[in-house]
Amino acid sequence: MNILDKIVADKRKEVDLRKSLIPVSQLEQSVLFERKSPSLANALRQSASGIIAEHKRRSPSKSVINQGLNVQDVVKGYEAAGVCGMSVLTDGKYFGGSLDDLLLARAVAAIPLLRKEFIIDEYQILEAKAHGADVILLIAAILTRDEIKTLSEVAKDLGLDVLLEVHNEEELHKSIMPSLDMLGVNNRNLKTFEVSLETSKSLSTQIPDDFVKVSESGISSVEAIKELKQYGYQGFLIGENFMKTDNPGEYATTFIKKLES
Repeated sequence: MNILDKIVADKRKEVDLRKSLIPVSQLEQSVLFERKSPSLANALRQSASGIIAEHKRRSPSKSVINQGLNVQDVVKGYEAAGVCGMSVLTDGKYFGGSLDDLLLARAVAAIPLLRKEFIIDEYQILEAKAHGADVILLIAAILTRDEIKTLSEVAKDLGLDVLLEVHNEEELHKSIMPSLDMLGVNNRNLKTFEVSLETSKSLSTQIPDDFVKVSESGISSVEAIKELKQYGYQGFLIGENFMKTDNPGEYATTFIKKLES
């Protein structure tokens, strides 16, 4: 059983528990449920930097990254730096996040927010909407083509953008469908945790131009982004590189200035 299988098995139990505690009707009564979501895909198309910055306390591969920062300070710092959008980890057991982090981020952020989560059930998309997300992540490695179709269509009906993440050619080919906005290539091999930007480069030609191409994981330099832009990428998800510093917003500001100079 690899780490992803383990996370999904735990996630199924967690979602069943949440469903029993908070009915859908309660989620739909959230004041944020009627909010119109800005599009991250559009923001990336129009951006010079394409940076999606992440709030991430820890991960299974790196354990603790940064437990000490207040999510709202991180969001304000990222927004001031000029990022296009922000990804908020909401998985508790493996990443130390929560839906409260999303809610706190939404209270201070005007930029699009992505709920970074292992989504396996429509209920989690309703949760995302009720807690202020504008975008959801779907991971091809844990979903069938039918599940991707159903979940992405539910998200679109709620006015949310959909970022679909793939790790290889097989996942990409089963996933391409009109209900997606962005296709993300994760450069991390989930079996070995090794990271290689070659994954993004090799898959770039197989992603139709209708989708915004996003490269995820292992992006730590301005040079890497400039290189990936030549392969048609418009979005770059950066988490650990910013979060491991004492002031992620400040670091992101310097990074983006260098990128745009």
